[in-house]
Amino acid sequence: MTSRDTGRWIIPKGWPIRGLKSNEAALQEAWEEAGVQNSNATSEPVGAYTYQKRQSTGLKIPVETLVYSVAVNELSESFPEAHQRKRKWVKADAAAEMVNEAELKSIFRNQ
Repeated sequence: MTSRDTGRWIIPKGWPIRGLKSNEAALQEAWEEAGVQNSNATSEPVGAYTYQKRQSTGLKIPVETLVYSVAVNELSESFPEAHQRKRKWVKADAAAEMVNEAELKSIFRNQ
C-alpha cells in the first residue's frame, strides 16, 4: 500500500497499542491501513527495519519497525484509510523492488 503523505510503497505499520501484543497491533494496523480482516500474524517478527519518521513539525526521528508475516484470510474494500491509500497485492520479490528501505527489501527477499 502507499503512504498517505508521499505515496511511496510501504507496509502497514504503527506505534505500539496499549493492551495488545506487538503482533496483535500489527493486525490492527493492517486493518486500518489495508483492510485486512479475520487474519493471523506470526507470534514472532520475521524481521525488523529502521526508517526516518517525519513528524508534523518536519523533524525526522529514527524508528525501528518489527515486521510480522500475516496470513490474510479476508480483505475489505471499506476500511478506515481506504480513501487515503492505494492497495496492491504482489509477490514478495516484486514488493522488494517497490519499497525504498534496504532492510525491508531484504525481509521481502528472504520470504
